[in-house]
Amino acid sequence: MKVISDLRAYITNPDPLTGATCLVAAIIGINGPVYPLYLSFMIGPAAAPALITVLSSPLFLAIPLLARFYPRTARASLPLLGTLNTIWCIKLLGIPSGVELFLLPCISLAALSFTARERWLSFPLLALPIGFYLMQPFISGLATPLLHFSPAQLKALVTLNIASVGTLTAFLSLTYARLRG
Repeated sequence: MKVISDLRAYITNPDPLTGATCLVAAIIGINGPVYPLYLSFMIGPAAAPALITVLSSPLFLAIPLLARFYPRTARASLPLLGTLNTIWCIKLLGIPSGVELFLLPCISLAALSFTARERWLSFPLLALPIGFYLMQPFISGLATPLLHFSPAQLKALVTLNIASVGTLTAFLSLTYARLRG
């Protein structure tokens, strides 16, 4: 229980919008190591190189610390880091894996993370995942993923990614709706 109370204290922020960002960042950071385990369960040893995706977890977990000193920067960091991590995962797992669907929660975060007066900050953070999604067929470096999977493994990856994106999107909706009263 001490771990949970320490985590709660770590992600707590006096600004509710920044607090929501800290909560989401912590959840993503904590779940980062779980994703490769799901992959291993679903597709077997071929997923072992995907353990490298765990490297982004400390970055997500650092956002609540950043928020203590620079709340707006922390709120901008979450959709930016999410987008960059998704781009890396697209190169790692390939477009056929469905991992590009994680750009959708990045778009939601960019739209939800700012007040009306800060809306100008959301525009470049919205443009990055939307632009990347639209441009990915034309980016030759993405054509060949670093990892290769059989059709059955790709089907399992797509299923996992759809479920993960759906769960994350629902969590974002509930978290930010709570701010609206």
